[in-house]
Amino acid sequence: MAKHNRGALEIKAFADHHVITQPNPLSSVLRRVGGKNLDDPVARAEKALAGLSGQFKNWMSIEADRLSAAHATILRLGFTDETCEELFRAAHDIKGDAATFGYPSAGAAADSLCRIIEHAPELERVPSNLIAHHISAIQAIVHERTRLDTVSMAGELSRELRGVADEYLTQANRDRPEHLEAILAPSIAPGN
Repeated sequence: MAKHNRGALEIKAFADHHVITQPNPLSSVLRRVGGKNLDDPVARAEKALAGLSGQFKNWMSIEADRLSAAHATILRLGFTDETCEELFRAAHDIKGDAATFGYPSAGAAADSLCRIIEHAPELERVPSNLIAHHISAIQAIVHERTRLDTVSMAGELSRELRGVADEYLTQANRDRPEHLEAILAPSIAPGN
C-alpha cells in the first residue's frame, strides 16, 4: 500500500473495484499537541459544573416557585391557553433540569405532571388535587432534599404520583387509543 501524498489523488485498482483516496486539505493545518497540553473539555465542563453546584438548590427553588405561581394563576383565572402553557413550561423545565441539579425525584414528579397536561382530554376536568399534589410534591422534594431520609421518600412519592396520574389518564382516555399508547409507555425521564 502506497503512502498518501497530501496533494495527489490516489487511485488503487482491484479486480472488481477501484478505491479513490482524496487528499485531505485539512492535514496541513492540523496541529499536534504533546500529551501534557491536552485539553479535556469534559473535565473542564465537570469542573465548571462543580463550581456552580452550590447554586443548584437556589435554581431549583426558583423553578419550583415558578411552578407554584403558574398553578396559583390557574386557580385565580382558570385554564386558559396562556395559563396552561405556563404551567406546562414550568413543569417541563423542572423535568429537564432536575437530574442535572441533583433532584431526579422532582424531575419524575414534573414528568408525571407534564403527562397529565399533555394527555388529559380536558384539563378543567382533571381533579384539582391531582395537579396540586404534583406541585406540592415537587416543592417538598426541592425544599426538603437536605435530609437523608427524604431521598427514598421522594422517589416513592414520585412513583406513587405517576401511578395515580397514569390511572387517571387511562380512564380519561379510554375512548382515545392514540393517547393510551403514549400513556402506557414507560417514562424516559431520568430518575424513574
